[in-house]
Amino acid sequence: MKIAIVHDYLNQLGGAEQVLQSLLKLFPDAPVYTIIADYSILPERIRKADIRTSFIQNIPFSKRHYKKLLPLFPLAVEQFDLRGYDVILSSSSAFAKGVLTFPHQTHICYCYTPMRYIWDLYHDYMKETIRNPLYRLVLPGVLHRIRLWDQLNAQRVDHFIADSNHVAKRIKKYYNREAAVIYPPVNADRFRLSDGDDGYYLIVSRLLPYKRVDLAIEAFNRLRRPLVIIGDGYDRKRLEKMAGPTVRLLGRLPDEETAAYFSRCKAFIMPGEEDFGITPLEAQASGRPVIAYARGGALETVIDGETGVFFREPTAESLMEAVGRLERMTFDRNRLRQHALSFNEDRFLSEIEAFLKKHAAYQ
Repeated sequence: MKIAIVHDYLNQLGGAEQVLQSLLKLFPDAPVYTIIADYSILPERIRKADIRTSFIQNIPFSKRHYKKLLPLFPLAVEQFDLRGYDVILSSSSAFAKGVLTFPHQTHICYCYTPMRYIWDLYHDYMKETIRNPLYRLVLPGVLHRIRLWDQLNAQRVDHFIADSNHVAKRIKKYYNREAAVIYPPVNADRFRLSDGDDGYYLIVSRLLPYKRVDLAIEAFNRLRRPLVIIGDGYDRKRLEKMAGPTVRLLGRLPDEETAAYFSRCKAFIMPGEEDFGITPLEAQASGRPVIAYARGGALETVIDGETGVFFREPTAESLMEAVGRLERMTFDRNRLRQHALSFNEDRFLSEIEAFLKKHAAYQ
């Protein structure tokens, strides 16, 4: 049985790319079709795969300005010729599930979320992210067309797998499709328990407006407690201007350094609503509790009062109250790690393999 993997983009690293690495462990000979790739940032397992990019890759300056080519992305994925495969496994939060497949093929989509900037975050995206007046004029029409295309293509997927129950509800809402739930893998082997901490709180995140890192900066400016932020993104300059003397933005760091920061933090902060959120589990694998906004995937990865605490309102005041509550509690480091280990890679791979055997006659 021949399998092809289709992944949205390979020019950024996040939870989806961790999932892709695990899929390549299960299907090492599967080619990876993707709209665009930046080989310089790819981890070894992905870099060594048979990566096949779209025509977007060959457009001058596309790596740097790929978002400006958004209207071409549906066409790009529809140009992938997948006729020679039995199973198409799309790894998608955007366009990959829009590939053209044929009656003899089974298309399974591992869905991280329906595209948030055309669905539930559309108005936030237009208000907070788009500054150029010309883009504000043109984008609503472009995103409307992509929304129609996205809904249509969701009907051509044979089976959906969601990365959380939260995302399964979104899939039902926007596509009217049922989805199985298989939680993504956490590589707990990268993380180690540490006897003490260095007193700082930690965020590891892409720096985008919907991640609500600004909320955490406001809270820790007012608390005058140390906050370390690891990650990069187009919201970084704004966040750096907000940061007070106790807040440090370190940019993107190598995995080993990031793991070291996890092991020595006092607690991990997840201030925004996540589809699933692997980083809270990485914190727990390091024996560190989590303070998370009580919506989205955090409700499936954090046990309130046992592996962390929730704040209920998306405000600095609510987060500050949660910090105070956490500082009055004690946590069992081994219990935190054991909880994270229940989301391990072996569990993920066995569940994916069982799903394919059931729905795609995979041998």
